[in-house]
Amino acid sequence: MDNKFTKSFFAFLFTFCVMLSPASAQKIYKVDIKDDIGPNAWRTVNLAHQKATELKAATFLIELNTFGGAVNFADSIRSKLLGSDMHTVVYINNNAASAGALISLASDEIFMQKGGSMGAASVVNQSGEIMPEKYQSYMRGLMRATAEAKGRDPKIAEAFVDPEVSVPSLKPDGKLLTLTASEGVSAGIVEAVVTDVGEVYQQIGNGDFEVVQHQITVIDSIIAFLINPMVSGLLILGIIGGIYFELQTPGIGFALVVAALCGVLFFAPLYLQGLADHWEIAIFILGVVLLLLEVFVIPGFGIAGILGIICILCGLAFSMVDNHFFDFKLAKPGLLMESFLIVTGAMVLSIVLMVIFGKNILRSSAFKRLVLQDEQKADGGYTSSPQKTNLLYQNGVARTVLRPAGKIEIDGVWYDAVALDGFIEVGEEIYVEKHENYSLFVRRLKDKPVRGEA
Repeated sequence: MDNKFTKSFFAFLFTFCVMLSPASAQKIYKVDIKDDIGPNAWRTVNLAHQKATELKAATFLIELNTFGGAVNFADSIRSKLLGSDMHTVVYINNNAASAGALISLASDEIFMQKGGSMGAASVVNQSGEIMPEKYQSYMRGLMRATAEAKGRDPKIAEAFVDPEVSVPSLKPDGKLLTLTASEGVSAGIVEAVVTDVGEVYQQIGNGDFEVVQHQITVIDSIIAFLINPMVSGLLILGIIGGIYFELQTPGIGFALVVAALCGVLFFAPLYLQGLADHWEIAIFILGVVLLLLEVFVIPGFGIAGILGIICILCGLAFSMVDNHFFDFKLAKPGLLMESFLIVTGAMVLSIVLMVIFGKNILRSSAFKRLVLQDEQKADGGYTSSPQKTNLLYQNGVARTVLRPAGKIEIDGVWYDAVALDGFIEVGEEIYVEKHENYSLFVRRLKDKPVRGEA
């Protein structure tokens, strides 16, 4: 009996202490988007949401100020918000146009600053011109579905995209809908008008909250810098120029290191941002391999070389645009053409620079210190085997393709040789026509002149 009383007393005491103890403050994880919606915005939101989940935050808050951006990345952010287990809030600090409106509609609550605006979500190209109906139809459906998912009026969401949707209380017919802060509240889209983010904290945190601000790391800043189109163009210059200068010098040297480094700096940030995929990188590598085969294996310049250039061009351009195996419908209109212009311009500029400065760079003292020298003189301590004058006019067999350099065999011994005919197949019989500076120069045996001929 006493034992039951003791247990009941301690249970009551524990419950009483719990009731008196202060409730833990709820965490609000906040991230800012104050630029165009693109790969950087998507990566930032994705990383912020992961950290908010790890911290078991109750609310995920986005402070938004944007004039729009790429639909595909806005759709990725939208999907992240719709699928979040946390309470999601968007605070519109001035502007949420186009893609920004789509992101806002995907949140559980929207707060707008006084003087802010939201809407005008028609799909436009790089010049601001309205895109064809198929783009508008897709965007209308996306806006409508997002509004329905969060219990908002889908007709108002559709009016952000289509001027033909009639909402007499908010806009004249034939005009796109853009809501002010007070209009947003009246339309049931916005929860409240606030003066600053502090008021948002008070309303969603019920007076007891802890705000964790998402921090942009140095790595994030470097990635954002590297995917800038101008920087990408310079990296392409480095890739093409490095490959060219490496082909002009013997051995593996500094130029190849530059090309490889530029390749890594070009593809790695795009891969991390979700732009470059494995197949796009594979196309680029295939292009490089085809070019190498054209230069070192296949005589002349033909199909392999042309396909190599096309693969390199496509691999670089496709990597700069988000797509799913050539499906570019979610990419920002005109972005694919822009990427091809950047890649083509960089390649043409690299060729021009090679023609103008190529020989001067190769002969410069600075470049020679970074690559293997192509001449090893005897007075520098280098030695070579003695000249074999008895090989002159000797017959032999081509053991590799001579194009024009290759390997020949004479009396069971292999030698380096150069074909004076330009190209000799493996197995063809040859003869040594001349021997200069320890180099053998050969022709096909069938072309050997008969002794005594003029």
